Amino acid sequence: MRPAPAGEGADVWGPVTNGKDRGVDAHTLRGLLEDVAAGRVDPDAAVAQLRRLPFADLGHARVDHHRALRQGLAEAVYGPGKTPEQCASIVAELLSVGDRPVLLTRADDEQAAAALAANPGGDRAGDTVIWRAAEPVDRFRVVLAAAGTADLAVADECAAVLAAHGIAPQRLTDVGVAGVHRLLGSVDELADADVVVVVAGMEGALASLVGGITGAPVVAVPTSVGYGSSFEGVTALLAMLSSCAAGVTVVGIDNGYGAACAALRLLGTLDRHGART
Repeated sequence: MRPAPAGEGADVWGPVTNGKDRGVDAHTLRGLLEDVAAGRVDPDAAVAQLRRLPFADLGHARVDHHRALRQGLAEAVYGPGKTPEQCASIVAELLSVGDRPVLLTRADDEQAAAALAANPGGDRAGDTVIWRAAEPVDRFRVVLAAAGTADLAVADECAAVLAAHGIAPQRLTDVGVAGVHRLLGSVDELADADVVVVVAGMEGALASLVGGITGAPVVAVPTSVGYGSSFEGVTALLAMLSSCAAGVTVVGIDNGYGAACAALRLLGTLDRHGART
């Protein structure tokens, strides 16, 4: 996008133009230009859309429309701390540009209801609401292992985010180290995976065990589940960070969303280098 021509007011491009908007979403921009050329979109309407491509300033939020271009993943809406109306308006703005998945995460009932009422067509999976889920992709193999049933809320968040981007993970549930034979029954699946996400509380040992079985990248998620000195997940976090299985990647406590994003970035690297066709 060119800067505002000399002598023209700043309102030509709107207050969201930030001087760094050359990297607009190429797919969206190409489609918009084709629509204008074919007469399907009025030029004034096209200008209004171009104003929103870098980011859109809603007053209470600056919605980042370039994030998918930079990171490969679109901005998600984190529910806690926002009003239902703010959640609904941010979702609406994200839906107004492009065709990528839009997620509202950690939403309570009121936030989810407001966002869905204002933006029909979404699907709720636990605390996550998804619009425009991607078509299923079957060329990648992701294993999602939860140490215990108490870890499922975090694992479910991870699974919902992966599914929104077209990845249906193979779920291994209740395979913690207290009964290691339960995990060993799935050694072949672990060995054949492109990415493994491990969700575990207590002492967090499952991540090291899985990291010693498979050569796939392992993304470990400590959870706040545990007795006594688990310290609401800090023990599992430190254990995973101290893993003797080299290369285990660790996200924050209870961060199923972050683990899914880490897995998706890894898969994006595999895709770019043609490791899976």
